[in-house]
Amino acid sequence: MPDFVAALFASALFCLALLALNALTRLAIQAHLAPDGLMEGGFVQYGGALVVAGAAYRRALRPRDRLAGE
Repeated sequence: MPDFVAALFASALFCLALLALNALTRLAIQAHLAPDGLMEGGFVQYGGALVVAGAAYRRALRPRDRLAGE
């Protein structure tokens, strides 16, 4: 996959993961299940979204011959 397409895919996945993690955090806060330090748009959400996007980017740039052996 070309680098541009992989970066575009990772960017879109980052945005979707951030939205999903913020929604889950909001639900956890409203249900009083979240600890006091957890907040919307915090480090946990951005960190989690970066991990998901980074994994998708690395997966997209993996050479085809390595994928065939799986």
